[in-house]
Amino acid sequence: MRPSTLDEVAGQAHLLAPGKPLRQAIESGRLHSLVLWGPPGTGKTTLARLIAQSSHAQFIALSAVMAGVKDIRAAVDAARAERERSGRSTVLFLDEVHRFNKAQQDTFLPYLEDGTLTFVGATTENPSFEVVSALLSRARVYVLKPLGEEDLLRLLRAALTDAQRGLGALALEADPQALELMARAADGDGRRALNMLELAAGLTEAAGPGAHLTLERATEVASGTRRRFDKGGEQFYDQISALHKAVRGTDPDAALYWFARMLDGGCDPLYIARRVVRMAVEDIGLADPRAFTLVLDAWEAYDRLGSPEGELALANAVVYLACAPKSNAVYVAMGEVKADIERFGTLEVPLRLRNAPTRLMENLGYGRGYRYAHDEPGGYAAGERYLPDELPDRRYYRPVPRGLEIKIGEALAKLRNLKS
Repeated sequence: MRPSTLDEVAGQAHLLAPGKPLRQAIESGRLHSLVLWGPPGTGKTTLARLIAQSSHAQFIALSAVMAGVKDIRAAVDAARAERERSGRSTVLFLDEVHRFNKAQQDTFLPYLEDGTLTFVGATTENPSFEVVSALLSRARVYVLKPLGEEDLLRLLRAALTDAQRGLGALALEADPQALELMARAADGDGRRALNMLELAAGLTEAAGPGAHLTLERATEVASGTRRRFDKGGEQFYDQISALHKAVRGTDPDAALYWFARMLDGGCDPLYIARRVVRMAVEDIGLADPRAFTLVLDAWEAYDRLGSPEGELALANAVVYLACAPKSNAVYVAMGEVKADIERFGTLEVPLRLRNAPTRLMENLGYGRGYRYAHDEPGGYAAGERYLPDELPDRRYYRPVPRGLEIKIGEALAKLRNLKS
């Protein structure tokens, strides 16, 4: 069912509608190197073939999973031979371009410069991180979007009626609800939708003449499918970022949604537990110290119970953090401390703050002049200084006016008044 014309391509109207730059380039046959970035099953390989077809160019397809520098050189030789023989140009399509390392990607550069090849790369990963800048500067990036349910339904209906490339020869009838279910379960992936249709058609055909592709049969093939989620890929980090920001933004509903989305996509709950602990110490901090203990307890509960029971403990922790008062005072303070350490270097510990376990150290003045706080009024040695002598006075920790830090701030203010 691979489209043979632009009008057959499902979705991507933002690139392929009349007047859009990519459609104009394809229809005019004006070749330029490009990178197609998008989720699986959105038409990256199809577009690469149509680009070559529209310009009557030789099409060479490689996969970065299997190919190496030797294969690239062989493609270059084939491109040169084709140019000498017929004058045709060559489109080299590299699927999964992000799997090539820097040296392998650099191999293309001289052949793009001299016009031997037009490069079309396909990737599911963000090209900013996975494609070398020298190659990106010579190629335009086009972002492909997941297919909408209407696009997928159109694709499924076409496959049912197309006798040459699809299932039209079977004269199979499908309940509309069955097609709608498969379109939803495909989650934007055209290839996944067609695979499910093929499986469902096989089961229906095996049931005997006159059998319908029913909702029940579609449910069989669609069960167990997961939403798009690529561990270690951009979707993975986008979703954990959304979860963290929803917690920080005190939105328990959004936090719970992204938490469930990650679980639904197959994310390891223990990874989420580790990140939730980070949220507790970075964004809640001392505004609610119970948050840290609660998330550690939820982590332990998941360790003991596993899925799915332990996931509810983590969900409780996520909602608690989202609702808790927020403070990043300690997080900010740590950043300022590190900056001062970098700036002032290795400052000595003042002698009065050092212990003197030996007579020599005592004679050298270790511990001399130290005021023992417990012997002072209120257990506080007003006026004592604990920073290095060479370091200017600093106030790194500044409690926020939320949660427990309100009381912490009030207590510290009283002590500073005594000190002054």
